[in-house]
Amino acid sequence: MSGILDGKRILITGVLMESSIAFHTAKVAQEQGAQVILTAFPRPTLTERIARKLPEPAKVIELDVTNDEHLDRLAGLVRDELGSLDGVVHSIGFAPQDALGGNFLNTPFESVATAMHVSAFSLKSLAMACKPLMSDGGSIVGLTFDAQYAWPQYDWMGPAKAALEATSRYLARDLGKDGLRCNLVSAGPLRSMAAKSIPGFSELADVWNHRSPLAWDMNDPEPAGRGVVALLSDFFPKTTGEIIHVDGGVHMMGA
Repeated sequence: MSGILDGKRILITGVLMESSIAFHTAKVAQEQGAQVILTAFPRPTLTERIARKLPEPAKVIELDVTNDEHLDRLAGLVRDELGSLDGVVHSIGFAPQDALGGNFLNTPFESVATAMHVSAFSLKSLAMACKPLMSDGGSIVGLTFDAQYAWPQYDWMGPAKAALEATSRYLARDLGKDGLRCNLVSAGPLRSMAAKSIPGFSELADVWNHRSPLAWDMNDPEPAGRGVVALLSDFFPKTTGEIIHVDGGVHMMGA
């Protein structure tokens, strides 16, 4: 049976653990017929080990999205492996510990700048690094955590995600002429590597226990991965600059 990504070639960042949305995106993408290539930083060997649990083998390329040399060589390395790309997944976010966990008013700019560079500006960096491989158009999909609200403990990752969401809209504007779509999936909280880095994460996640219309399982990243795969497919040919919520419905709940 054919899948919705048959014949597609997809680059996926951020596969750090089997519990990550990126891993489940790669898994579902392969199940739906895609060839997948992964990037990793700072430990490609860790990603290579996790990648062995995918349905098919996947090449891993070292990529620090804040390193211009890494970005400049990316297209050549991917071209050698796949020839071209139809889709790119941005699953990258980082903030220093002093930018999280209730320290918002005291966080130094250097830490804020790191969060913005890695978590938001890198979407533009990755898109432009991959653009030469997407001459026939394609789909860029990133991952956010609803930046409309000030969440407990999330602190400067909130403004960083707001910047990511704005960056996605501007990329959608400027890359549309090249047939490139740029969208985001806003996922509910999951017990991933990113969650473990947020002090007091359970306080934030507890919101979903009380407010989610659909039962939300923090141990199941596959629904978010499926959302990403849907946006990578041809089933959203004229959707760009959008944020698709895969959060059980919490985003639309009032009091």
